[in-house]
Amino acid sequence: MLANPRLTPTAKGLILGLIVLNVAIEVVLFASDQGFLGTKQWRPLIYQNGAFWAGLLHNWRPNYAAQPWLMFLTYAFLHGGMAHLLGNMLTLWLIGRMAVARAGIQGFILIYLFSAIGGALLFGALTLSARPMVGASGALFGLVGAIMYWRWSDRRRLGLDQWPVLKTILILGVLNLILWLLLGGLLAWETHLGGFLAGWLSASGLTKVERFRQTRRSSDR
Repeated sequence: MLANPRLTPTAKGLILGLIVLNVAIEVVLFASDQGFLGTKQWRPLIYQNGAFWAGLLHNWRPNYAAQPWLMFLTYAFLHGGMAHLLGNMLTLWLIGRMAVARAGIQGFILIYLFSAIGGALLFGALTLSARPMVGASGALFGLVGAIMYWRWSDRRRLGLDQWPVLKTILILGVLNLILWLLLGGLLAWETHLGGFLAGWLSASGLTKVERFRQTRRSSDR
């Protein structure tokens, strides 16, 4: 897979649109934090209603009826500050282009959304924390999981050694462990793992669907 793929204007616009949306939300919240816009209560209010709260899967009372369902996606468009945002958006630009070049626009959207949901699912299932969880990293790890699947699948088809893929996954695991230790356990590794697995499975499913379509087109000729 190319690290700097050539994208159609629509595909590039999709990645840039996601980045602009995430940046716009954090800029508004940052401005409110600094007292330049609205009130300093905007961020806690948005977190209360849009972050992922594991307690809502148990006995917590939601602020509105759809919150326990919508939070599986809304959390992925909120961030914990400018540093958190910039790190995620740089990652989205770097790996998002590779993913959309391989999966296409519809495939990219499916992987991104399923990975965000998968990250939240595993976080909700494993975490003991009462803190809110925010950030696009579940979806981003899903894109990485998809890319790893495609590399694994391509190498298997060509009969190549899978160690480069396994080594990359191992490095990601070690980096997550290091960051978790440096951040005092505040890294949502469960979200990263859930997103990665969802991205891998989504890419696998999309690949099988595409092969089935190709087989049908060939048989219809």
